[in-house]
Amino acid sequence: MKILATGSCAVLLAALIYGGALRAAALCESLSSSTLPNTTITEAQTVPAGGFTPPTTGGAATQGFANLPAFCRVAATLKPSSDSDIKMEVWLPASGWNGKFQAVGNGGWAGSISYPAMSAALRRGYATSSTDTGHTGDGGSFALGHPEKVIDYAYRSEHEMTVKAKAIIAAYYGNGPTLSYWNGCSAGGKQGLKEAQRFAEDFNGIIAGAPAINWTGRAAQALWVSQAVHKDEASFIPSSKFPLIHNAVLAACDAADGVKDGVLEDPTRCKFDPKVLECTGSDGPTCLTTAQVEAARKIYSAATNPRTKQVIFPGHQPGSELGWTTMAGPRTFATGTDHFKYVVFQDPNWDERTFNFDSDYARALAEDNINALDPNLKPFLARGGKLLQYHGWSDPQISPGSSVDYYKSVLETLGGAKAVADSYRLFMVPGMAHCGGGDGTSTFDMLSALEQWVEKGTAPEQILASRVRDGKVDRTRPLCPYPLVATYKGTGSTDDAANFVCKAP
Repeated sequence: MKILATGSCAVLLAALIYGGALRAAALCESLSSSTLPNTTITEAQTVPAGGFTPPTTGGAATQGFANLPAFCRVAATLKPSSDSDIKMEVWLPASGWNGKFQAVGNGGWAGSISYPAMSAALRRGYATSSTDTGHTGDGGSFALGHPEKVIDYAYRSEHEMTVKAKAIIAAYYGNGPTLSYWNGCSAGGKQGLKEAQRFAEDFNGIIAGAPAINWTGRAAQALWVSQAVHKDEASFIPSSKFPLIHNAVLAACDAADGVKDGVLEDPTRCKFDPKVLECTGSDGPTCLTTAQVEAARKIYSAATNPRTKQVIFPGHQPGSELGWTTMAGPRTFATGTDHFKYVVFQDPNWDERTFNFDSDYARALAEDNINALDPNLKPFLARGGKLLQYHGWSDPQISPGSSVDYYKSVLETLGGAKAVADSYRLFMVPGMAHCGGGDGTSTFDMLSALEQWVEKGTAPEQILASRVRDGKVDRTRPLCPYPLVATYKGTGSTDDAANFVCKAP
């Protein structure tokens, strides 16, 4: 047998790598001629390692992508209806594919491809995809006079993207993905739950973070809060007073969970009345006027039908005050007003001050394509699907009670906690704001937990979470499946997860 010299081996290896790269590039470009129903492939090209620059249009993020591996980038336009114009992309690792597919969700009204989330999936070896949900721009004006585009946004674009992405993956690699995952937060969390509810066969595992499942209710809550703080000039609470209220909440309730750490483990157990901050004299920076006290109470309270007393949407939880600018700022939360302007009333000049929480809300419920509140997850769970839902207790944009309400509705529909524990778990995150941030341990790896559950049958009894400040981890805690909470064992550092156990409150 002839043995090649070291230099010859290097040349041969380089030639093989170069030849493989050429074949991969040719295969990628050949995808442009793929024929799929209602689909036009608009781009298919190999992107070298570190060579991706996201488009500047459509509100896409522009941060660096220098550490991305080489991949095949496929862009397509989907037209499942005569008024559809759904843009999607599929990224296929040029090497090191893990054999799996991860679709990623959007935020708000979407309107752009989620490049950062796709990048995270690609780095972990996934083939990944994202869609703009059928329009460009981050507002709801696209819905005016376009009911088919509303359907695309509500659920059709995600399903169509998933079907087409799997076909493209199969064409590139010669076989489809062995497993498929959805990963999204906020509107992306809603998208994931909508997939579980309507298209049980699309995914093996779904991560639904802070899901905007009660889209109509959250839009109504935005008006509820806005009407409270803008009832008159005296009712408005300047943002400079939000820390005042937050500190008063901590003074009243922080130690109730056994650990004084600046975070409420379970804010539903905090009975705080902002009246303790009421000014005894004139208004000042260290107190709330009587009108401001009433406005704060309204922010904490559930939006309610004045006639039937039925709860429309749960209120903000104690601990969320530092984020109140989202809904209690100078302007009403635009995602909510856009829903009523463009989807419900089809009138860009609609006056939010006229909203009636009885008759107008009933009308809004008739436009329920976007909501993802169907509690019957039986088809998804019956085929082995796993669902991880999480929500920050200090979320100021989507009240965390909406996740708890949905979880309870699923339990009631499917026969209780034991009936769903092997397939569906909810993790509430103390101190976390909307999809991240806040004073709690808001850094965690839900995807690894889901992979272990789907691929090895190991259900997450707890998920390790960290708090990162100035680039360093200064606290770890276990996240516990609802309704369990992390409880201090009584000894050791309260910044170490090892000193906590998940227990019933």
